[in-house]
Amino acid sequence: MSLPGFEALWQRADARGGPVTVVAAGGDEPTVLEALQKAAARGWVVPTVVGPEEAIRRTSEEHGIDLSPFTIVAAEPDEVGTAAVSQVRNGLASLLMKGRIDTPALMRAVLDPEHGLRTDRVIGQFVLMEILRDSRRFLLTDTGIMIRPDLPARIDLLCSAVGMAHALGVAEPRVAVMAASESVKDAMPETLDAAELQRRGERGEFPGCVVQGPLSFDLAYAPSAGDKKRLAGPVIGAADVLLFPNLLSANLTVKAIMYTADCRFGGVLRGTSVPVVFMSRADTTAVRLDSLALALALLES
Repeated sequence: MSLPGFEALWQRADARGGPVTVVAAGGDEPTVLEALQKAAARGWVVPTVVGPEEAIRRTSEEHGIDLSPFTIVAAEPDEVGTAAVSQVRNGLASLLMKGRIDTPALMRAVLDPEHGLRTDRVIGQFVLMEILRDSRRFLLTDTGIMIRPDLPARIDLLCSAVGMAHALGVAEPRVAVMAASESVKDAMPETLDAAELQRRGERGEFPGCVVQGPLSFDLAYAPSAGDKKRLAGPVIGAADVLLFPNLLSANLTVKAIMYTADCRFGGVLRGTSVPVVFMSRADTTAVRLDSLALALALLES
């Protein structure tokens, strides 16, 4: 079974037994308010927004957004992240959503050792990508947080991605450990790590998945690439998870797909005590809704 597409995730969210309280850090942004308004109308969420109250109300008026379903928590710009995280910590919200707030400001609140959402797991961004032309879906990580994860951190990210795939219905996800080349070379340390992860997978250290690497993007995505390069394996052309060596390669790849392909995508943070709906401030209402549907599916698990 492959990962679900966003239409299936929307159907799952529609079928939930009741709404979930979500708090948005930075509610003075039209796409945030629009997404939460639509999600509330579908019965997905009870929305809370944190930010400068005057700016939130002005934004809603300018864009014709009814704030009656919303709870507004007034906060100055430099207090938005802390105030939003405290809503989760105090049991007033089950999900956190990134709104009009810089990533470093939100992460400071999330990572606060006493008042944040830290666990003993590595925190990373996971994007579910759906390529509509090819009916292909796969997870990419880490696309937004860890600049250069070492091998233990990559193992943790791999395990989180596998757990996420399990939660979405894939019994044995196929994990591609990404590199620029499928050849193991001393001059390319990421290929050495990829080969080590494959060896550990073959020894049974990562139950419930199949790991292969190093693999270039074409080999992870397209069966024809394996035929042309005369390479075989269970993950060739069929990867459910793309595990990248660093933030640079992951972020460039995901944004290149986002802006050039006919696709749908949504992103969340994992490794936190609750799922965090986490995408760019430049994203559309539709992307925010897709990310929210993804987070709700993970919350069920």
